[in-house]
Amino acid sequence: MTLVIQFSYFAAALLFILGLKAMASPLTARKGIIWAGVGMVIATVATFFEPVIVGTTNYVLILLAIAIGGAFAYVTAKKVAMTDMPQMVAIYNGLGGGSAGLIAAVSLAKAQRELHTVAQDEAAAVAASHNLPMDAALRLVDAGSIGAWMGIDVAILALLGAVIGTVAFSGSVIAWAKLDGRMKRNKLVSGHQWVNIALAIATVLLGIWVFFAGTGWPIFLFFVAAFLVGIFVTTPIGGADMPVVISLLNALTGLAVGFKGYVLGNPALIIAGIVVGAAGMLLTHLMAKAMNRPITNVLFSGFGASPDAGGEGPEGEMKEVGPDDAAYMMGFAEKVIIVPGYGMAVAQAQHKVWEMVELLEEQGVEVKFAIHPVAGRMPGHMNVLLAEAGVPYDKIFDMEEINAEFASTDVVLIIGANDVVNPAAKTDESSPIYGMPILDVDEADNVLVVKRGRGAGFSGVENHLFFDEKTRMVFGDAQKVVNGMIQTVKTM
Repeated sequence: MTLVIQFSYFAAALLFILGLKAMASPLTARKGIIWAGVGMVIATVATFFEPVIVGTTNYVLILLAIAIGGAFAYVTAKKVAMTDMPQMVAIYNGLGGGSAGLIAAVSLAKAQRELHTVAQDEAAAVAASHNLPMDAALRLVDAGSIGAWMGIDVAILALLGAVIGTVAFSGSVIAWAKLDGRMKRNKLVSGHQWVNIALAIATVLLGIWVFFAGTGWPIFLFFVAAFLVGIFVTTPIGGADMPVVISLLNALTGLAVGFKGYVLGNPALIIAGIVVGAAGMLLTHLMAKAMNRPITNVLFSGFGASPDAGGEGPEGEMKEVGPDDAAYMMGFAEKVIIVPGYGMAVAQAQHKVWEMVELLEEQGVEVKFAIHPVAGRMPGHMNVLLAEAGVPYDKIFDMEEINAEFASTDVVLIIGANDVVNPAAKTDESSPIYGMPILDVDEADNVLVVKRGRGAGFSGVENHLFFDEKTRMVFGDAQKVVNGMIQTVKTM
């Protein structure tokens, strides 16, 4: 039976890897999700046959947990709007990290309870042989430390998994609250960076205390400190940095799960955690690279905190046109590239955008979509919205694939994007976004920008593109503006 269980875990791990590989392409992503799901089912079923699980109560508790979690996931997944997908990803990731943290807590508490039992037994023997009170006997015995009892390697990974999983949980909850508009504050206390350092040091010291402790209450303080680290580190981070943050939190959850797999001796958890952790770290690196910012800068800087973020101010004035004029410009063009951003997601305009594209194509206009890696509030945010609206995958292009085409484009339509199309990233060395790879929309013949207002982007930098001679601004809610364009295109 042990051989069958181990083979099942191996098969599950293989399906996890194949599933992740398939998810790399939109054309095979659905297949990848199914493969990974089958792997999870196999691993879960195999767990029921583990010899360490004994007693009907344990089986009932496992089934109850699966039923509750499955029902929660089914209901929330059915109800969630595609525009709210970043929030769902954040909270689901947090639950994964929280689960890993709870497993660590149980493992450490179990070791502590076993040490306490050993101490009680030894103290009882000492009390009986020396005719001492139990309290006095307890002071004479030493049952050892949690680190020695669990094994140094297991104890260290249990503690690492505990702190990483707890940080991922509390950080993901904050990310969810900020994405969902439930939390507006960017700082909990003044001097928050010093608070972060103090909490990090406290967490490390408490972890060492737990490792060398036998019994007592340092475990509780250890988890409280780790929980606060996640809150205080994530709270100051702005919405535009959320693609990086969500990727990092996802990686942390994967690492926590992998460590828990080692503690529990479960190969499927080890491999799944390593794969998710590695993929999350790589994605975090790519997201930060797309913003030309180190991860430490995302986590610990005040980027975007001030509306006056420096850099040379643009010259000229914004030139405004209405939806009708914008529609005529696109209707008589040969090639149009649409650049969606967070503004499209907020306005839930993706369906109207695709409706307009279909009308333009009926007029003989070639239309493509250009996606910046950090557009939106999670990796792939714009891709998800466009796919949900029915946009074919072959019309959606990454920055590297389409940047060379802007020079031969008649009209670029920007919907709710700002910093990712700001030419200051290429020309103004004093700008905080200098060096960030951008979509080269300024090379097109004409640029249309749909924007709610005249404010700067998240970085606080005025967009030079908006003041360019070739740029025309269309102010208003993206869905209403695009709907106006649709009505005009229909009359052409």
